[in-house]
Amino acid sequence: MEKPSGYDAVRAAGEYVPLELGGHILVIKQVEETKSSTKKDMLKIHLDTAPTDRQPGYYQKQFADDIRPEKKWGCTVYQLVYDNEGNTNRGLKTFITSVEKSNPGFAIQWGQNFTACLKNKEVGGVFGQEEYLNSNGEIKKSTKCFFFRSIEVIKSGVDAPKMREYKGNVAPAQRPGSDGFMNIPDDVMDEELPFN
Repeated sequence: MEKPSGYDAVRAAGEYVPLELGGHILVIKQVEETKSSTKKDMLKIHLDTAPTDRQPGYYQKQFADDIRPEKKWGCTVYQLVYDNEGNTNRGLKTFITSVEKSNPGFAIQWGQNFTACLKNKEVGGVFGQEEYLNSNGEIKKSTKCFFFRSIEVIKSGVDAPKMREYKGNVAPAQRPGSDGFMNIPDDVMDEELPFN
């Protein structure tokens, strides 16, 4: 066989190393204020594992190693701002409190600087697995950040949460968790690296 055209320019696929389940120290890459598909106020929180985590820079490495033309950032949490009664969502309060406790001297800046003040701050995250139905009708598993905690809590040790099983026709993106996270499976995400 002759060497195919462009052979040297093509990157080979790397070996996939899964993120370990349980607690991780995370760095906030970006926070965006947006709306859910049902027009509810929501935050998109883009995360990576921190340099001090046991798997540092995990999502940046996965993104850099992804050779697909439509590659996606692997850790985005969708956090609802209000609960069904119109009050502050418990998950939002937990996120803000966890960030403040994880960054001594930091206090959230409400208003125009809200999203900017969160960039590059650290927070703890607890990761588990969730089943979802892919486009081929197969049940697959995806690793997701289920909840936020302070780094102190993560360092003290947290167990991986019980796997969220697929329960029929309701897509995971439509099933908010107990903290108001919108758990959107990887095959539904359609964005490239959303930040610098």
